[in-house]
Amino acid sequence: MASGEEDGAVEEKETNNKKKRTKSAIAIAWLTVYNIAMTAGWLVLAVAMIRFYLQKGTHRGLYRSIARTLKFFQTFALLEVGHCAIGIVRTSVIVTGVQVCSRIFMVWFIASSIRQVQNQESVILFLVVWTVTEITRYSFYTFNLLNHLPYFIKWARYNMFIVMYPLGVIGELMTIYAALPYVRRSGMYSLRLPNTYNVSFDYYYFLIIVMLSYIPLFPQLYFHMLRQRRRVLHGEVIVEKDE
Repeated sequence: MASGEEDGAVEEKETNNKKKRTKSAIAIAWLTVYNIAMTAGWLVLAVAMIRFYLQKGTHRGLYRSIARTLKFFQTFALLEVGHCAIGIVRTSVIVTGVQVCSRIFMVWFIASSIRQVQNQESVILFLVVWTVTEITRYSFYTFNLLNHLPYFIKWARYNMFIVMYPLGVIGELMTIYAALPYVRRSGMYSLRLPNTYNVSFDYYYFLIIVMLSYIPLFPQLYFHMLRQRRRVLHGEVIVEKDE
């Protein structure tokens, strides 16, 4: 009787292990396809931006020419929050959510909604930074999943952000700041009293709050990446508090 129970326990354990391996293989396959697609998407954006500038000789009109592609791939990145939530990627849902949602907000509710800012140099600044960063990041994930990670991609992933991240933030903040006068004059996305819902919302002041939120959020995300850099490139053991 004991032998039969032991055999049953062993078989159950083997079945569970097989299920775990299958789930792991499916997750790796999906993540590989996803990261290849996102690398290709941002490469398409990079080529489109370079081609536009070479043909036109100016950045004016560049955003409008790539807006549809940018909105698609940046919005598609919402899947990364889901990856964290279901556990196939071991990254904080909060950190990933803040990064992805802030990008989507910049694309949909600032750059695409307020045409007057689309030709600002600050828009081109954050677009270039995002493009270089995302090509590097998704390439890193792809090669890492395939177990063939070139050192230069690893180096770029954990060094370029030191400059790129602050430049991206500067571009985003300058773009929001440039949008403020247009938002105030138009009253876009604002809800004035009196109204049916008896609720007021001022998008102008909301954008100011968004800008102020960069003060506590940027250092946290930046130092998080610096800790990751020390761990990956220098092998330091970093003990972080649970989030």
